[in-house]
Parts: sequence; structure tokens; C-alpha cells
Amino acid sequence: MSSQAEAALTIFKSLEGQEEGVGSWFEVDQDRINLFADATMDHQFIHIDPEKSAELSPYKVTIAHGFLTLSLIVHLGGTVPIPRPDALEGVFMGVNYGLDKVRFPAPVPVGSKVRARHTLMLAELKAPNTIQLKREVTIELEGSSKPVCVAESLTRLMYG
Repeated sequence: MSSQAEAALTIFKSLEGQEEGVGSWFEVDQDRINLFADATMDHQFIHIDPEKSAELSPYKVTIAHGFLTLSLIVHLGGTVPIPRPDALEGVFMGVNYGLDKVRFPAPVPVGSKVRARHTLMLAELKAPNTIQLKREVTIELEGSSKPVCVAESLTRLMYG
């Protein structure tokens, strides 16, 4: 095992089960929702048609796609403070390895602000220079006690 990965694994193991931090608020506006609809070809009226949503949707406004909310994990996670920056010394590449579990307990109404909350669930050595981190990522909606997304995110960190 590389000495940098070994040192990092020790640090990450000491943080397992702990909240790592909470990120900054980010507004989800109609332009972003429309761009996501175009990128994914999901043009359901509840996402892109404010007038029809006001009339027919139980939310009365357009809402973000669940997968748009999920895709914001990377951006929102980038604003979460790193509790131990020394654990990243020697990282030359980080890779999104996937997700173990994803839920969308509530919608994201247009114009809402969301942020990420990270809890480190598990740190594992996957190769002599590679650590996998499993985090519970909770995406919160400003003004609501119910999260809009809860996902178990897997990240692999490669050390030089």
C-alpha cells in the first residue's frame, strides 16, 4: 500500500459514522430545469410548463427532475467543508464510482434552494493506492425538514 493511501485510510477510518459537513445553498431555477429536460429528453409538463403545472400538478409549480437533483451531488458536495484536508494529500484523481441506494422523499419546487449534508459511512482500501469512500449524501431543501434526496455515494480516491 502506498504510504499516502495508508495514512489517508487511517484518517478516514477515524471519521466513519460522523457527519463531515454541510454545504452551501444552491438555487434550482427554471432555466436549469429546462436545460436538464433538453439534455435528458424528459419534457414532462411538471418540469417545464409552469401554466399547466399550476393547473394540474399537485405541487402547483414546476419541479426539478429527480435525476437533476441527484446530478447536483457533485456540485453541492464540492461546497461541503473537508474535515481533514490532510487525508487528501497525494490524491491525483478522484472518480465517481456509483451509488448504492437512492431515494427522492420530496420534490424540489422551481426557485428552491438545496444543499448537501455528508456523512462518511465507510472507508475501504480497494487497491494499494486506492481508497473507496461511501457517503450518505442528504440533499436538503431550504425551509423543509424533509430531504429531497438521500443517496449512498461511492467515490474512489487514487494516491500517487
